[in-house]
Parts: sequence; structure tokens; C-alpha cells
Amino acid sequence: MSSSSLSPFSSRTSSHPLVPYGWDADWEAEFAPYAAQGLVPGRVVRVDRGQCDVITADGTVRADTEFVTPRDPLKVVCTGDWVAVDADGTDPRYVQVYLPRRTSFVRSTSSKRSEGQILAANVDHSIIAVSLAAELDLARIERFLALGWESGGQPVVVLTKADLVPDAVTLGHLVEDVETAAPGVQVLPVSSTSGDGVDVLAAVVSGGTSVLLGQSGAGKSTLANALAGADVMEVQAIRDVDGKGRHTTTTRNLVLLPGGGVLIDTPGLRGVGLWDAESGVGQVFSEIEELSARCRFHDCAHDAEPGCAVLAAVEDGTLPERRLDSYRKLIRENQRIVAKTDARARAELRRQWRLRGAEGRAAMEAKRGRVR
Repeated sequence: MSSSSLSPFSSRTSSHPLVPYGWDADWEAEFAPYAAQGLVPGRVVRVDRGQCDVITADGTVRADTEFVTPRDPLKVVCTGDWVAVDADGTDPRYVQVYLPRRTSFVRSTSSKRSEGQILAANVDHSIIAVSLAAELDLARIERFLALGWESGGQPVVVLTKADLVPDAVTLGHLVEDVETAAPGVQVLPVSSTSGDGVDVLAAVVSGGTSVLLGQSGAGKSTLANALAGADVMEVQAIRDVDGKGRHTTTTRNLVLLPGGGVLIDTPGLRGVGLWDAESGVGQVFSEIEELSARCRFHDCAHDAEPGCAVLAAVEDGTLPERRLDSYRKLIRENQRIVAKTDARARAELRRQWRLRGAEGRAAMEAKRGRVR
């Protein structure tokens, strides 16, 4: 019997080759039923065109995703998933199932159908890359943070290209501006060119899986290379005219970091739509949530109601009006997405009932035909 047909965790889990990729005793327990079937555990490091690359104890294998491609786009196999694949010697090899996700980073697609898109699975940190080569867009940062908190991972904001701001006082003010938009989140200025701050970020992400997010031109691929200590991602120069870059990364790739942990790089995101991120929005705007508890009315909309603690904070200057405007915008957007999602779910339920009804009528007609 080959070693691939045996459970690779029959001895101590800590000594297994997949441990650097995040495998632990809990994943081992989840996988036990599939190990009994002779399947092999692995982590998805890349997905494209119905195929995926999976890192296993014996190295990287190419596997077909036909059996894990349901109609629900949130349930397709994704980079970062832990999966059960066919044993070595099977041709072709298939991903048979993926293990239940601990966390997932999901956004709304730009389509009018408002479908969700999963960008990464089983993440511990969401690294939001923001370029200092352009003017800070705090509202966009807040949007990324809402999704980051909702994913279940710890967000980290990385201000890339910090070498373009050589004045320490100016850089400090920029960090403070972002910190006001990111309560409870670490904000790190980093220069992939000079290496400043890279070691600090490497230490932050060394304990788990991180997903790297940001707009195209934010320096994500350069940052990924700096963390990996090698040119693992292709890098293209940004345009001098507007400081923007082209999409260098076209797929989501999982890379092992030399200092510990793994990194999932993602393509530059033009649109960052919320996807059922109510709690995430609440965490980004925690000071507004706390003020809301002091409003006279429990359902206060913070518009013109008497006794509104939020509006009072805006009037006395303790709460920036920009923060309240951003909060309102994200709350409204999230409510629209949830409403559309609920409507689609109801429509799908009606479709299934109609289908079952048709099948039932067909069965009755067949039965009547046999009786005659």
C-alpha cells in the first residue's frame, strides 16, 4: 500500500509537511472521514479554468474542480480552501470536497444580480494595501475594512510606497488620518523599495494566513515579493500620469512566506461592494455604534431626531461629519444588497417548489397511466 493511501497524520501533526501552510489538529480531525476513504489532504494555492493547484504532502498537484462547482458562487472551491483530492496514481485527479471554512473574504460582484464572490478562504489577516502615491481615499479604506472585519480575520492597513513621503511629520499625519478611519486596526507605513516596515509586517502575518487586497497600482505584488523574499509575483511599472497601474496579478495565488505564515495575493479590485457586512460596518464605525446607544430613540436614524447623540457629536466636533456620511452610505448599500439577496433566495425557493410540483404531477400522471 502506498504512503498516499494512509493518513499522513497518524503520528504527530506538528511534524507534517503541510503544517507551514496552516494544517493543524482541528483540520486533521475534520479530514479524518476522507482519510478513511483513501483521499489526500491539501490546500488550494491557485484556481483557474476549472482546474486548481493543490499543495499536498507530496508536493503540488493539478486537480479538476468539477465536483466542487455548485450553482452558488460562494460555494465554489477557492484559494485557501483545504480539500480532499484523489490519491496519487489516479488520472485525472479530482477535488472531491473542501473542508468547512473557518473564515472567508467575500465581496459583492459588480453585476446587477448582486452576487457574492469569494476571494479567499480560511484567512487570519486581511492586509489592505493603500498607496501613498495618490491622495488617501478614507471612504474606500473604510469599505475594505468593513469586508475585512466581516470575513472573520483581523484587518491590517498597509500604507505602501512610504518612501514617496520622506518627511516623517507628513508621514505621521497620514498614518493618523488613516487611524481615525480604522479604529482597532494596525496601520503600517511600508516601503518595499527600501524595506522599511517590511519586517514589522512580516512579524504581524507570520502566525497564519493573510489575504492581500487593494486597488490596482497599490503595490500589492511588490509587497508580496518583499514579504516572500523573492520575485514570486510579476510587477509592472505604474503610469506616471496618474499613479495607477495595470492588473499585474490575474489570479489568486497562495505563497509560503519564509518568516512563517502564508500569503494570498489577489488581483487589483476596481469595485469593492459590500456583501451582508452589517457587523463589519459596525466595527469600522465603532464610535458611532457606541454613540447610538445613547440616542433618545432606539431606532434613531441620526438624521434630524431630537436627542440624537450621534448628531450632537458631529455638532460639537468630536465626530467628523465625513465619518457619519460614510457610515450612512455603507449602511444603505448593505441594506440594498441584503434585500436583493433575500429576494433572490425567495425566487429560488419558489422555483424549487414549482419544480417539485411539476415532478409530483408527472409522477401522479404516470401512476394513473399504470392503473388504467
